[in-house]
Amino acid sequence: MQLTDLGIRPMTVADRPHVCAIYEAGITTANATFETAAPTYEAWDRSHLADHRLEAAGIWTLHTGIFPENVASLALHQRCGFRIIGTRERIGKLHGVWRDTLLLERRSATVGL
Repeated sequence: MQLTDLGIRPMTVADRPHVCAIYEAGITTANATFETAAPTYEAWDRSHLADHRLEAAGIWTLHTGIFPENVASLALHQRCGFRIIGTRERIGKLHGVWRDTLLLERRSATVGL
């Protein structure tokens, strides 16, 4: 597959094995999520708003929290227009250790004007 062949589309249950493998690789690093196991597709689907999965439903601001050690994720988010707006100190424990997260924000250029 060429990089130019990639596109964005809604995730389906058929995508779960591939998405789960990527998610579990992130869990293994202990620098990608507070989760310790990948959720089922049904649990993931229930926890994400269906109308807002491709930024086409009038969302003005997106926020995300990223571990400071996850430099690859930070770089990717910044290339996509996110900016660091602060640090949330000791926001949660992972494997018994308090962790900080960086709070990032991306504002829509078209919604809310």
